[in-house]
Amino acid sequence: MKLLLELQKRVAEGEDLSDLAVEYSICPSKEEGGMLGWVRKGQMVPEFEEAAFSAPLNKVVGCKTKFGWHLLQVLSERYFQKLFAISLLRKWICSFLNLPFSVHREESNLEYIKPIELHEKIQHPSFLEEAQLIDVREPEEVAQASLPGFTVLPLRQFSSWGPEIMTKFDPQKDTYVLCHHGMRSLQVAKWLQTQGFKKVFNVIGGIHEYAVKADPSIPTY
Repeated sequence: MKLLLELQKRVAEGEDLSDLAVEYSICPSKEEGGMLGWVRKGQMVPEFEEAAFSAPLNKVVGCKTKFGWHLLQVLSERYFQKLFAISLLRKWICSFLNLPFSVHREESNLEYIKPIELHEKIQHPSFLEEAQLIDVREPEEVAQASLPGFTVLPLRQFSSWGPEIMTKFDPQKDTYVLCHHGMRSLQVAKWLQTQGFKKVFNVIGGIHEYAVKADPSIPTY
């Protein structure tokens, strides 16, 4: 309970649930920010389901099930719920993210790019003209540290930009996705794959690692 309250406080102060899942989870899913796939009614125990489908958007709420205490945050809702959740059981923390996908899927390629490699590419004007760069962090994060050429699409505002993604970006072009530590961007990168984007790159370690290993002039936070 003490840990749950501490994590809830840290989220209220601006930390991301996906980042916290990476930090605390002992579940194998921690490598992907705790992403466990689609979340819809009938998949969860009743107490968790009730909290997930009644919580206000973006508000972090707690609930208790037979498995222990949970923190969850619904980021968007359509037919499915898109949410992060932190579950506490023997210090087990998981983060769930659900993003709606198109029924038409094409072959696509998800790759990972190191910050130093991205830095080298950014030095060439042609790269900024040809590549599609997406930053899924929140505006207050971008205000602290940012890279040139990136379009900001905050993950918490997915419901506003998600349905229009095909009108704003070309799925045939190389698309690079960035966040703070590389977890939120990985989740969005995988979702872009389901939308038919041919070649998607997730920036390993996010802008934090970029600042540490590629460009020290970028602030860390």
